[in-house]
Amino acid sequence: MRGYGQFCPVAIASEIFAERWTPLVVRELFCGSRRFNELVIGLPRIPRSVLVQRLRTLETSGVVERRVDETGRNVEYHLTPAGIELGDVVVRLGDWGQRWADTPVGPKNLDPDLLMWDIHRRLDTERLPERRAVVQIDLSGANVKSYWLILERPEPSVCWTDPGFEPDLVVEADSVALHRVWVGQLGLEQALREGLIELHGPEELRRAFPGLLKLSLFVERAAARAGATA
Repeated sequence: MRGYGQFCPVAIASEIFAERWTPLVVRELFCGSRRFNELVIGLPRIPRSVLVQRLRTLETSGVVERRVDETGRNVEYHLTPAGIELGDVVVRLGDWGQRWADTPVGPKNLDPDLLMWDIHRRLDTERLPERRAVVQIDLSGANVKSYWLILERPEPSVCWTDPGFEPDLVVEADSVALHRVWVGQLGLEQALREGLIELHGPEELRRAFPGLLKLSLFVERAAARAGATA
């Protein structure tokens, strides 16, 4: 990215922050992704070569720290104190987008891989079942694809291919509807009532599953702001 050639802190910061993909890389790191492959999952459309470049630039800028374990084989990326502050900026940018640039979700802006990755890291871990439960999510409509959530303590996980476990709960969802639920454009109860999302399995799991979904971080933050001003 070409520099602005200005002394203004906004210009200097923008030379680091405003390059394509960089805010989303910071978002993923801020949300807990540490390994390169986790970043790839959270950024499904980024070329790997571009991700390598952005990480190097952020490391050079003092935003990211690259950590290698004792074996020298496993690498993790962590935000530095400067990176954590930049992460706060990214979250505030998301708040602004949630409020003022709330583009309706439709077939042209779906990202089911990111959706499932976000769902798995935003599950309410305090409500996870005592024993492992497998949730198969079958998307239809604009995207036809299946995913598997493994609900187990201490952390749930998501599988992109069949893990070989018999599903305890099957979620059949219109892909647009599930995306809209996640970003707060459609209520989950309404989607269930209208048949856009259907749950199949034991009643106990069908009743518990909606309570596990905390929805997008930005939906939660918008609700908190609304509650504070009420």
